[in-house]
Amino acid sequence: MQPPPPQPVAPSESTSAGTPTEGSSVRIGALVPLTRPGWAEAGRHLLAGLELAVGEVNGAGGIAGRPLELVVRDTAADPGKAAAAVDELAGLGVAALAGEYHSVVARAVAARADVLGVPFLCSSAVLDALTEQPTSWVARLAPAQSHGWRIYADFLLGAGHSRIAVAAEPSVYWASGAGILRDRLAPHGGSVLELDMRALTPAAVCDELVGHGATALLLLVGFPEPAVSIVEAVRRDRRLSEILIGAPAGQPEFTEWVTRSGADGAGVPFLRYLPERPSPLGARVERVLRDGLGREPSFVAFEGYDTVTVLADVLRTQGADRARIAAAWPGVDVEGTRGRIRFSRVPGIGVWQWSWAPVQVVERDPADPDRFRVLHSG
Repeated sequence: MQPPPPQPVAPSESTSAGTPTEGSSVRIGALVPLTRPGWAEAGRHLLAGLELAVGEVNGAGGIAGRPLELVVRDTAADPGKAAAAVDELAGLGVAALAGEYHSVVARAVAARADVLGVPFLCSSAVLDALTEQPTSWVARLAPAQSHGWRIYADFLLGAGHSRIAVAAEPSVYWASGAGILRDRLAPHGGSVLELDMRALTPAAVCDELVGHGATALLLLVGFPEPAVSIVEAVRRDRRLSEILIGAPAGQPEFTEWVTRSGADGAGVPFLRYLPERPSPLGARVERVLRDGLGREPSFVAFEGYDTVTVLADVLRTQGADRARIAAAWPGVDVEGTRGRIRFSRVPGIGVWQWSWAPVQVVERDPADPDRFRVLHSG
């Protein structure tokens, strides 16, 4: 049974069970993938952004004089583990939940948060159907998959690619992505051939690409494997010297892609959610994140920072009462690192959505894999 949808009420501090008491810290439950099979590097970047923003909030006086505290739980890309963590964090009295990178895990978090009546601000997962039905408890910063992947399809068409192959593994996320690409390309005469990686070796993928005359191969598979082996096989096949390899889900954003793929991993277009030019806030946060991470921060780190920025703003005006926090989503109006953040109801999406974060199609420069080149913006 679901709790009733949150209703706006006047701000005040609540001392009921599950809510921080006067003088205690205000707790936010942070859900991030920090161990395999989760994408641990993405999790570290997400956590770095969350922690930086929490430190700045506390340096400026906290939430009405109370420190903001992250209670971190590793999801390891496991939906069951994440759902159990939501139960634990709810019992610990967190005011809200934040984070998560993997869409299938974020779905589990959103579903459990909705049942328990705990506000959840999803930082980085993009799957449109984040919940099975509309909910007032969940909001999201990342652009929906349908929005970003349509922009990616437009990039493919603009670059002259209409015969697209996708190397795919079973997943609601990958299946959704393939469907978005097919729907966007079909009206323009494009086609999408799905290659089932449960049945094909990387060498067999190359044969299929040649046989079908595909001009682009998109990786809708896990990393490092089978993605790395597929890239290596295609790059080594002289028959495929002109084919584009793409990874719309964003794997090449992270340094592990370069470490694993080397020069083969350059020139692989992917989606990232950054503006073409950073704002003063974005530039400052980028410098601090770079110092902390020891490398260029990914867009995921900015999503983490923006998550806490939004939650801190809501907590300052609404207090730590969960129902008031969730009821405040439609009134959010906050300057984030990548633009002004406001939530609305987007058709086909059951959560409060920032529409939209900036979207870019980017690749690592083959001449300098540490440098990114923007190919398309939407």
